[in-house]
Amino acid sequence: MSPHLVPDLGRVVMVVPTYDEALNLPLLVERLRTAQPDVDLLVVDDDSPDGTGSIADTIAAADPQVSVLHRTSKEGLGAAYLHGFRVALGRGYDVIGEMDADGSHQPEELHRLLAALRDADLVIGSRWVPGGSIVNWPLHRQLLSRGGNAYIRALLGIGVRDATAGFRLFRRTTLEQLPLEEIASLGYVFQADLAFRAVRSGLRVVEVPIQFVERERGDSKMSGRIAGESFQRITRWGIRERSRQARAALHGLRGGNRRPNGRGGHEGAHDDTEQPPAPGR
Repeated sequence: MSPHLVPDLGRVVMVVPTYDEALNLPLLVERLRTAQPDVDLLVVDDDSPDGTGSIADTIAAADPQVSVLHRTSKEGLGAAYLHGFRVALGRGYDVIGEMDADGSHQPEELHRLLAALRDADLVIGSRWVPGGSIVNWPLHRQLLSRGGNAYIRALLGIGVRDATAGFRLFRRTTLEQLPLEEIASLGYVFQADLAFRAVRSGLRVVEVPIQFVERERGDSKMSGRIAGESFQRITRWGIRERSRQARAALHGLRGGNRRPNGRGGHEGAHDDTEQPPAPGR
């Protein structure tokens, strides 16, 4: 059977990590396949106790555009996505996306991200740009998300309004340019990590407004502990990045006042080629 192609973009797959999403996955698959019949789906299940993996296998057996990766333990959102990215790249997909299994990212809005990717390297479905919104979140959750993203912008010096969002599309070439093997952030901070690396690599990152809908079935994976851990990692990471920027600026000032010394500009090259810092490393 010939692969399904999205006009101007080629083969597209959405990577969907799951852990105890038996109540949500079948509906998500149905909605995605209806909204975007040419988009494939790769489920990455972290050995869900509720049988999500078996449900995914049943769906995949009946639909050749759905496939499943079974992982042996729950290792975090970032680890699941990285596994899915590697598999999708190996299968030759041109566009690789992310979305949650709980329905908070609406498949009916995926067309907005697909359209925007025609002029971008990474597209983020954003809650915090004009036109974006959230349904059924209490005020404290909204304040936490808005405040966290403002903190990320200030600390890392990037203009992305919703760096923690998980509804995304990457061009294949984007993921190939990012040092995925160096990424050590495995939880929710993984999203900010990838956004920062893309911006710092000079790639074009575009945000499009979406309506984020709080899950109606099952339990959220976010907790105060996870939020606190993410905050700590972002803080350490941001301090390292700001220190790197300061060293680079100081080196530039010194270099502007230094006479040529025959070294061919090699001194300080480490600052120019240093890879983006990974949280927790």
